[in-house]
Amino acid sequence: MEMSGEYLIPANRLEVWNALNDPAILKMSIPGCTELEALDPQHLTATVAIKVGPVSAKFKGEVELSDIIEPVSYRISGEGKGGVAGFAKGGASVTLEE
Repeated sequence: MEMSGEYLIPANRLEVWNALNDPAILKMSIPGCTELEALDPQHLTATVAIKVGPVSAKFKGEVELSDIIEPVSYRISGEGKGGVAGFAKGGASVTLEE
């Protein structure tokens, strides 16, 4: 699955940057994410529930923030295991502009 998009957020770049580095707010921007906990500023643990057709699975894994250029951009990537559902891997590049 591939997703892309652009969103206009009525806030300044630093406010959005701070929000996207807050696990509670970042969790809301990850589709299906039910838990997100910071281990350190660049590493988090996550639980993501996904449904594809009649199959539902819960994946537990790790999320990493890399290629950080504060407060402009970063890459978020994660992978997790879903038991009999196998594994999932994904990521996104985030760039903020005024």
